[in-house]
Amino acid sequence: MNHWYFYIAAALAGLSLAAYFLQERIIFKPEKLRQDFAFRYKVPFRELFFDITSGVRINGLHFYRTKPAGLILYLHGNSRSIKGWAKYAQDFYRYNYDVVLVDYRGFGKSTGRRSEREIIGDLQFIYDSLIAQYPEEHIILYGRSIGSGFAAKTASENNPRYLILDAPYYNFRKVVERFLPLLPIRFVLRYQLRTDKWLPRVKCHTYILHGTKDRLIPISQSEKLQRLNPRKITLIRIHGGGHNNLPLFPEYHNFIRDILKA
Repeated sequence: MNHWYFYIAAALAGLSLAAYFLQERIIFKPEKLRQDFAFRYKVPFRELFFDITSGVRINGLHFYRTKPAGLILYLHGNSRSIKGWAKYAQDFYRYNYDVVLVDYRGFGKSTGRRSEREIIGDLQFIYDSLIAQYPEEHIILYGRSIGSGFAAKTASENNPRYLILDAPYYNFRKVVERFLPLLPIRFVLRYQLRTDKWLPRVKCHTYILHGTKDRLIPISQSEKLQRLNPRKITLIRIHGGGHNNLPLFPEYHNFIRDILKA
């Protein structure tokens, strides 16, 4: 019997080590683009580069209007690059909003070694650059899936008009523990992304969009987030929505329309 305990402990230790060293490949699924890749879209846009520090350059896209009502800073999910995510810019652009999308380190043309602290620092640098061009009260932060934690952190350190979270998690550890319940995730995971800690510090109103049939991040996590401050956090339930298909539902577009035209 003691031998079984040893084998089980050894297996868990091995899995923990593998999870620690391989988590970057598991969490992030970036699409890499050549530096000379040419973006092409039918609406006016410009390519952005943010030089953070030596060897670190963040790539972005800016879809712009002549006289915009405001700016959406869109922080995407854990896969692809802004080349693919850019199709969602039309959901905001149609209401006369400029839209900026940026790629995290290692995504698309963006360079640099990733970590939670470094990504947060990059986004603050980008936010500072944007508020030099736009009144901060006209900026809306939008975070999708893994980007929701980064958006919450950025909003907690600044004063945007609104924060919108699309399929967020209570904190990232809770997501991982659902799939790896036996591992000591608290000590293994390098990305904690404490939305539950940052959201109460957000001074603007927060809107949460979540599908009722989200299998990856259950809507219960958004319900817990709303309970942190019910007066300043509004939860919009997209009935029948999953994790990756909210834009297919009229309720999603009705909300975007109502908040941007308010």
